[in-house]
Amino acid sequence: MSKRIDAKDLNVYYGDFLAVEGVTMTIDAQAVTAFIGPSGCGKTTFMRSLNRMHEVLPGARVSGQLMLDGDDIYDPAVDPVTVRTMVGMVFQRANPFPTMSIRENVLAGYKLNGARISRSEADDIVERALRGANLWKEVESRLDKPGSSLSGGQQQRLCIARTIAVKPDVILMDEPCSALDPISTLAVEDLIAELKQEYTVVIVTHNMQQAARVSDKTGFFNIAGTGKPGKLVEYDDTSTIFNNPRDQATEDYVSGRFG
Repeated sequence: MSKRIDAKDLNVYYGDFLAVEGVTMTIDAQAVTAFIGPSGCGKTTFMRSLNRMHEVLPGARVSGQLMLDGDDIYDPAVDPVTVRTMVGMVFQRANPFPTMSIRENVLAGYKLNGARISRSEADDIVERALRGANLWKEVESRLDKPGSSLSGGQQQRLCIARTIAVKPDVILMDEPCSALDPISTLAVEDLIAELKQEYTVVIVTHNMQQAARVSDKTGFFNIAGTGKPGKLVEYDDTSTIFNNPRDQATEDYVSGRFG
């Protein structure tokens, strides 16, 4: 399932405003890639362009190329809904559907796509996804309880289960642990390490220690000033970014001199 992403001179616009400029990078399959950088530098905007989620805002567009295993996801013939099925996203705050049970939350992607599945197929999907999110043992006896009845960390893992239920190729995570306590954060980080065995995983994080712990490669984004576009300053193996970066701005950021 896991697929490689290639961005070539990708620019992301909101109307006439250039938000992210000239990103060229390869995101490896079956690996965790972290995006770091100060607030407003374009890392989340770039991530949202990876599954065309930014297009929900009027006037949003891109130029350049974004390839998923060699297929251009911005080709006019490509349906954005199909892209978002292949490239799932987990948001900063856990967002289970409040009126749905745990089971219904996991199956939400199938329901929204109008897919018809039998009861036994649904049972298998729910168990597979919840096991994949390391949540099955905690909730197997209360699948009909509301998703909102779970703790914050469990809700985030439920959202991850909802994402992997539809078998995407890529999982995007926008600061998935920012609202969680340390124990729940550790559970999600352990899960990320397991997910990369089957998926391409991309995370945005402001936590330098988290990026160093969970990612194989790290991209540092920065911005020259208010109103300027965000740019990818440096992209390399995580150990290199944190221990021997090429760019002075990268070293200043990861060492805590700014950001």
